[in-house]
This record gives sequence, C-alpha cells and structure tokens, in this order.
Amino acid sequence: MAVSRDAALTRMATSYRDALGRYFARRVREPADVPDLVQEVFLRLSRMPNPAAVEKPEHFLFVTAANVLRDRARRAAVRSAGLHDPLPEEDLLASSEIPADRVLAGRQAAMRLRAVLSEMPERQRDVFVLRVLEGMKMADVARALSISTRAAEKQQAKALAHVTAALEDWRNY
Repeated sequence: MAVSRDAALTRMATSYRDALGRYFARRVREPADVPDLVQEVFLRLSRMPNPAAVEKPEHFLFVTAANVLRDRARRAAVRSAGLHDPLPEEDLLASSEIPADRVLAGRQAAMRLRAVLSEMPERQRDVFVLRVLEGMKMADVARALSISTRAAEKQQAKALAHVTAALEDWRNY
C-alpha cells in the first residue's frame, strides 16, 4: 500500500524533528535559529514530488541539513553578517538637523519597507537587498547567489514591482 505524501511528511517530521534540532543546536551559535533550520529541511523535503520514495530518509534529511547549513553560511558571507554593529536607536537623532516630521516619515517608510521585504520570497529579497540597498552589480549579485544573471534580473523585477505596489498602497492611506 502506498503511503500518501502528507502522511510521509508527517511521519518524517515526527521521527526526525528532535534529532535535526540537536544536530543544528551543536552547529549554530544562536539557539533561536534552530527551529528555522529544521523547518527549512522539511520545506525542502516537501518540495519533492514524492517524499515517500526516499529510500534512506535519515541519510537524506541529514545531508539536506548539512546543505542548509552551507547555504546559510554562504548567505551570511555574502551579507557580511558578522561585520555589522547595530546602531542604538537613541543615537540616530542625537545631532540631526533634519526636521522631526521628516525623520518620523522616514522611519515609517523604513518600517514599511522592512515589512514588505519580509513578505517576499527569500531569493527575491536577497536580490533586492544586494542590488538596490547594497549597490552591487547584477552580475555580482547573480554570482553571490549562484544563479544566472537573467534569473537575478527576473527576481529583481518581481521585487521592485512588489515594493512599488506596497509603498503606493501605503502612501494612499
């Protein structure tokens, strides 16, 4: 009797969730990242046409987990995640000559942009941030994300359309 797709996913998630959590917990600094990493493994599994056909699920899941960690490290390297220091909120306006209403409008726009970016698929968001906010050339963005330049251009176009529509909706309120 064939196992249904959902049943296979549920069975694997139930059987391997804790083991994958321990695997990630030993390999990442931030414990809060562990559930997201476990979820990423099962997301990749769910994208398969027939997850029930995996002959060695434990092997498959832990190889996938290793790949998730590699992809995470690549993204962190591209973003230079460890090299940024957060700015304290109170220091942002300490010596500003910009009128308070403009500062408030800018903050609201930045919060809206952050919300819009969080709605985007990860690849789209990465392309947008690297190209528009970091100012990288499209070829460099494509190389950094290991995708073709054309794919990066398509992702940027989708991201720009999404951001433009969302910000226009926000302005109309």
